[in-house]
Amino acid sequence: MTVTASARRKARHYAMQALYQWQMAGASLNSIEAEFHADNDMSKTDVEYFRDIFHGVAKNLDEVEGAYTSHLDRKVEDLDPVSRALLRMATYELKSRMDVPYKVVINEAVALAKKFGPTDAFKFINGILDKTAADLRSAEVAADKKG
Repeated sequence: MTVTASARRKARHYAMQALYQWQMAGASLNSIEAEFHADNDMSKTDVEYFRDIFHGVAKNLDEVEGAYTSHLDRKVEDLDPVSRALLRMATYELKSRMDVPYKVVINEAVALAKKFGPTDAFKFINGILDKTAADLRSAEVAADKKG
């Protein structure tokens, strides 16, 4: 089955919301995931991608945060919850989903930041993810810049 860009976009949207909820409420991953399935029409969503991001971030949180915190000008705890969820999600994708071009990961996170984040958060997200992508996918970024 071919996965559409729209299905991936919905998966990211729901993953960001699920991560936000997990950060704020501290509920179990499985209960949050079950709630998303009950409350949303997931038929046009790449559910496997949603699960991969949501569970992958939680399972690898220290490693994910370690990949971008050196680029922050503040502590992770001081980030607004939407930006924190987006940085975690996109960094996980940059680390673990080599099948997705880094520019797609960044652009999708920036689009979500524009829609859900505080004013100008998208600029901050873009800057941090650009630097993180250069660290995690140096060959891909270098080839893109040459090209």
